[in-house]
Amino acid sequence: MTDVDAKITAFLDGTAFAVVGASEDRSKYGNKVLRVYQQNGLTVYPVNPKAKEIEGLACYPDFASLPEAVHGVSIVTPPAVTEKVVEQAHAAGIRHLWMQPGAESDRAIKRAEELGMEVLAGGPCILVKLRYRE
Repeated sequence: MTDVDAKITAFLDGTAFAVVGASEDRSKYGNKVLRVYQQNGLTVYPVNPKAKEIEGLACYPDFASLPEAVHGVSIVTPPAVTEKVVEQAHAAGIRHLWMQPGAESDRAIKRAEELGMEVLAGGPCILVKLRYRE
């Protein structure tokens, strides 16, 4: 098992997840990522301060508003926003981050690692991993 595979396994071992950058627009990756969690029967919470509901789920403005602690976060935001999300996730006690392709930045990755977080970035998309997991 590679280091990336081990990180993916550790990420998916959780029971509840959040998607930061979840979108109401079904053509956007923030929506597609949310739906793949749902399609796999995983507990997932959309996080977007501008939406009330996405794909039939209540949407939350931030981690503090979530109804339960989450194990991992899929991030689908511009890199500058991702850098802020890293700090917010750390403050909420979240250790597992999956920066989806295009959301990552060197600064966000470095900061998350400095904070002791497990980071997946610049690699596989969760859409591929959850669609084809065994």
